Amino acid sequence: MPANLWDDAAATRQPALDGLVYRSTLLARDRSVVNIYGGNTSAKLTGADHVGRSVDLLWVKGSGGDMAAITEAGFAGLRLAEILPLLDRTAMTDEEMVEYLTRCAAFPNRPRQSIETLLHAFLPARHVDHTHPDAVISLACARDGQELCRRLWGPRAVWVDYTRPGFTLSLWVSRGVRAAPKADLVVMGKHGLITWGQSSRECYERTVRAITEAEEFIAGHTRGRKVFAGTAVPGLPPAKRREILTHMLPVLRGTISRQRPAVLQIDESEPVLAFAGSEGAAALSQIGAACPDHLVHTKRVPLFVTWTPDEGVEALQARLPSAVDAYATAYARYFEECRKPSDQMRDPYPRVILIPGLGMVTAGDDAQGAAVSRQLYHRAIAVMEGSQRVGEFTSLTPQEAYDIEYWPLELYKLTLRPAPGELAGRVAVVTGGASGIGRATARRLARDGAHVAIFDINDAGAKALADELTERHGTGRGLAVRCDVTDEGAVAESFRTVVLAYGGVDVVVSNAGIALSAPIDETTLRDWNRTMEVLSTGYFLISREAFRLWKEQRMGGSLIFVASKNSVVASRNAAAYNTAKAAELHLARSLAEEGGPIGVRVNSVLPDAVLQDSGIWDAGWRQARAAAYGIKPEELDEYYRQRTVLKVNVLPEHVAEAISFLAGPRASRTTGAALTVDGGVTSAYLR
Repeated sequence: MPANLWDDAAATRQPALDGLVYRSTLLARDRSVVNIYGGNTSAKLTGADHVGRSVDLLWVKGSGGDMAAITEAGFAGLRLAEILPLLDRTAMTDEEMVEYLTRCAAFPNRPRQSIETLLHAFLPARHVDHTHPDAVISLACARDGQELCRRLWGPRAVWVDYTRPGFTLSLWVSRGVRAAPKADLVVMGKHGLITWGQSSRECYERTVRAITEAEEFIAGHTRGRKVFAGTAVPGLPPAKRREILTHMLPVLRGTISRQRPAVLQIDESEPVLAFAGSEGAAALSQIGAACPDHLVHTKRVPLFVTWTPDEGVEALQARLPSAVDAYATAYARYFEECRKPSDQMRDPYPRVILIPGLGMVTAGDDAQGAAVSRQLYHRAIAVMEGSQRVGEFTSLTPQEAYDIEYWPLELYKLTLRPAPGELAGRVAVVTGGASGIGRATARRLARDGAHVAIFDINDAGAKALADELTERHGTGRGLAVRCDVTDEGAVAESFRTVVLAYGGVDVVVSNAGIALSAPIDETTLRDWNRTMEVLSTGYFLISREAFRLWKEQRMGGSLIFVASKNSVVASRNAAAYNTAKAAELHLARSLAEEGGPIGVRVNSVLPDAVLQDSGIWDAGWRQARAAAYGIKPEELDEYYRQRTVLKVNVLPEHVAEAISFLAGPRASRTTGAALTVDGGVTSAYLR
């Protein structure tokens, strides 16, 4: 039940556009009222134009914005007097409407106005809300929805049959309201709610009132009956679900990523488990979308995987590829039956996957996209439940759904996103990622568009970096994972954590390391073993787990070793380090041979003397190497600079740039290679 959260003091502190900004964000606090990226609000105000003349302005939410985070800058301002003559027209194409409204814009540098601008303009009220509340859409999608709304609201409600947003819908709404003097709300069939008021507060309170009334009406029909009881396949215990998901997700991700890499997100919430496991869910889920605003992010229907836990995980793994292929085939048929000549088919693979006993998996171009699909399908479940409580859930016809999914005005919103990086949709693991080369690499790969899991025993450093990447690049772009690369169980568990977070892995940068310097006669067995554990065994364990995952995922992969100049040329007083680094390089070459047949590339970077921001150098390696060369520690940077051909020092960012190249498509034909990043150490030239 939405609470009335209006606070006059808070509204006074946020008076922008006569309370429009405050009202919009207040409504969007509840996603059962305002879907993410959905809904639109408006206010008709008198203001000054660019030469100071008084003019009536319509302020309406910009296309594609999210009301939960909207500011004054997110609204478009249009000259109302130029819009109102359209009430005398009988028809107008979308293209004509967009061009006309663009010419009505009162101010430059504003977002393009909402698709439903005319709906707001044509209503005489000062303030208008258009929302998609679960309860109201439940009635709007019920087979006898119009009659249910008549019984609930009587003359207060105007019912408008479904038609795609635009000029015609706006005209129908306007005529319906003008013909119903007692009306204070409009229900648009299979679509949403419109309310209005002369003040921002009145408009908000009417919206809340209508939703509350709808929820109470639906509750009155329930009489204790559960619609989704989970009777067919109850949700498995959490530990068992996670065990199955870690084996299933890479297979699923590889199958649905054939056209573009997808990031997956799991949802094991009680509402989802109850719906996916309920009697009739397989059929109910295929009726169609609960709201036109969902379609671009969820597609018309989800993939429902027919499976029971008694069949076992192997059966599920074997079934997923054919189920996904069947979905893609059906989607292509839907496209061909509904398309217009100039249309180009988008990705045919599912965005929402329902699996009895396990819950829901959603897919997106990135973690944010997967999260949006997840949020919106929660809304769909709530709508279906409400409709089933009062009658029978119905949806748009396939053609109506297609006309939204491929509607140029809806697809325009997608063009507002930043251009994807070359690692968009990819998932990277960086070991030793909390400092030095690892931290610079994580930052670089995130800048390339990757989602980056930072493996490190430095919990605080990994967490700080993950938070930084998420803050800078968006939802889910950084993930901190505590991992000791010498612990076989910890390595396997760390990869499972990444699979559960993103669905799989594409790039692995093996970088975690230590360095011990001592003459051979002073090197202890403990020091030798520890060096081999981290630099040789650690690289082996990380590689083995990555290969196991990549064989299930079947998307190829890129494994990059951060080796060293010492891999190819020895330095004195570092026998253990030299030997371990040489082992890394030969392991990489061996794995390149194994990886080729499954599309996995394995390459190495060979840096030298990367002193800045390094946990290794700060932990005593600087002093030890200076002593080996007979110089002071503070002279080491200059010593290393002078011994290079280019007379430069190497920074972590330089190594990260080489890793970025090897990780992505620019190096798609390179494997088994070793790329030096050492400023030119002559003795280390590769032969």
